[in-house]
Amino acid sequence: MLKKYRCVITTSNNPSREAVLQAKTLSQSLGIPYLNRRHVGEKLRNGLIEFFYVVDNNLQLSILVGGQRLFFHPGIAKIRMENFKRDGRDYLLEALKPESNDVVYDATFGLGMDAIFIAYFVSKVVGTEVSEHIYNVVSYGLKHYVAKKDWINSAIQKIELYNDDMRTFVSRQGNKSFDIVYCDPMFENPKYESSALNPLRPLASYDTVDDQLISEFVRIARKRVVIKTLEKDSLLDRLKTPFNRIIKSPKSGLVFACIELADKGC
Repeated sequence: MLKKYRCVITTSNNPSREAVLQAKTLSQSLGIPYLNRRHVGEKLRNGLIEFFYVVDNNLQLSILVGGQRLFFHPGIAKIRMENFKRDGRDYLLEALKPESNDVVYDATFGLGMDAIFIAYFVSKVVGTEVSEHIYNVVSYGLKHYVAKKDWINSAIQKIELYNDDMRTFVSRQGNKSFDIVYCDPMFENPKYESSALNPLRPLASYDTVDDQLISEFVRIARKRVVIKTLEKDSLLDRLKTPFNRIIKSPKSGLVFACIELADKGC
């Protein structure tokens, strides 16, 4: 009987010696079987592998799943910064109101697109990502990626990422452990045709927030809690928690719902 794997680690075609060594090292540290690339295609065709990690010759780590490639790259944070410097505004920043000494908790880290941008403006971002496989790729990227923009490298150095469920993580935190809590659960009605998150979807957690979790966010936050959703989603309609301010992006349909906890108005 042929052996079936959920996933394996391999290399790109015609791998360098360094890529093979790195793939085997990751196989040991992550507890995921290593497989020579020339055997992967046949096992995929026979349904013996669901998806696989790839270490390419640049030693970048990615996952191939459902015909799409999931990898870490802060390009969207770069574009966001360029837009902010040009236009002088960003809806997320307006909701968070970050200060240089703030410590921010990002409950649903994902690929870190928001976290890298946020980290530039604060002292530290602590993130949790419940998906083991998304965490593996992103944490590897945070350790190994070197950007051409110095601000991105500086921001990455201010990020701490944990493979943990947000509910479990929050339950272990003391009162007012963070200045700001930010949560961006997966949308109900995403724009699949234009989303950079499409490769992430098969591996993502679709756990969302409820009033009980938000009360825990409020407990561990010192200044404010911000929930990101879409205007056409039902999240805010389902919540009984009152929000001080709602910020909407007319172009993207993004909504940032804010609970202010400090003396300052939200």
